[in-house]
Amino acid sequence: MSTLNRAKIVAAAVDLIEREGADAISMRRIAAELGVGVMSLYNHVPNKSALLDGVAEAVLSGIEFTDDPSAHWTERVRIQARAFRQIAHDYPRSTMVVVSRQLHSTAGMIPAERALATLREAGFKGEEAVRMLRMFIAYIVGSLLREVGVTPTFAPVRPDVPMPDVDPALFPELCAGAPDLAVCDHEAEFEFGLELLVQAMAVRLGERGLTGHERGLET
Repeated sequence: MSTLNRAKIVAAAVDLIEREGADAISMRRIAAELGVGVMSLYNHVPNKSALLDGVAEAVLSGIEFTDDPSAHWTERVRIQARAFRQIAHDYPRSTMVVVSRQLHSTAGMIPAERALATLREAGFKGEEAVRMLRMFIAYIVGSLLREVGVTPTFAPVRPDVPMPDVDPALFPELCAGAPDLAVCDHEAEFEFGLELLVQAMAVRLGERGLTGHERGLET
C-alpha cells in the first residue's frame, strides 16, 4: 500500500464529493474509501472542516490561468472568468464547497488576488473592485447550477421530462418562448452573460470620462 498523505486524503474527498455530494463526507467514510483506519487520517488532516478546506484549495489550485498582462483589461477579465468556469465545470459539486469556505491558504487566495489586481488596474478601486469580484463569482456559480441541473426553473428541459401543458391564454410569453426555453447551449449562454457583465463594467468606467478605447467596448 502506498504511503498515506494529505494529498491522497483530499483527492479521495474530492472524488467522493463528485460522486455523492459534500454531505457524504466524514472522516470515517474517507478512511473506508482509502482502506485505512480512521485514526490514521488525523496525522494529516485534523478534522472534517480542515478536510473541506483542503478540497476547496485543491480545486482552486487546479485553475489554469493564461493571463496576459499586456492584454486589455476586458480580455483579462474574460480569461479569468472562463478559467474559473472550467474548473467549476470539471468539479461542480466540489466547487460548491469552494464557495462555502473562507480560505486563508496561498492556493485559496491566489485567484482572488489576480482578479482584484486586474480590476484595480482597470480602474475599479476598493469596495467597487470587491463588488465586481463577487458579482462574477455569483454569475459563474449561478451558471454552473443551471448547467448541472440544480436550478430547474427556466433551465433547459431534460429530454426524458416532457414539456408541461401551459395555457397560452394565461402564459402567452412562455408559450411563445417554449422552443427556446426547451434547449440551452451552456457555452453560448455563459459567453452571452459574460459579455453583458464585461460591457456593463466598461460602461461604468466610461461614465467617469474615459475614452471609448479605454472602456474596452470594441471587440
